[in-house]
Amino acid sequence: MTTHATPADAAFDFDGLLRANLEQVFNERDNTKRATAIAALFTEAPVMYEPNRPVHGQNDISRVASDLLKQFGPTFRFKAEGVAVGHHGMATLRWTAGEPDMPPVVQGFDTAEIIDGRIARLWVLIEPPRN
Repeated sequence: MTTHATPADAAFDFDGLLRANLEQVFNERDNTKRATAIAALFTEAPVMYEPNRPVHGQNDISRVASDLLKQFGPTFRFKAEGVAVGHHGMATLRWTAGEPDMPPVVQGFDTAEIIDGRIARLWVLIEPPRN
């Protein structure tokens, strides 16, 4: 098992992968489209570490994303802040989330271990509110 994104780590698009995760998984309300994105973006047996517990497998990651979107309402969205940075199979992207044109209700980082160009493990790190 390799822990590199690609042999030429500098050429790998860490930003594209983590932004696709936000847009195609955590902002996607259609279950079929989300499942297709997860299959493309994540390894076969991914683990997502939420603050309260780990989530195992593609189906459970999809369920968590769906539940979040249902909980916060029809216009709630995650938004990338800045550019993801990464090397040696590890990448981080800062994000905010909330209603469009309103202050974010939550903010944090996604930090991913990337194996063969796909997310194997994802840590969701929630920041305290900005003052």
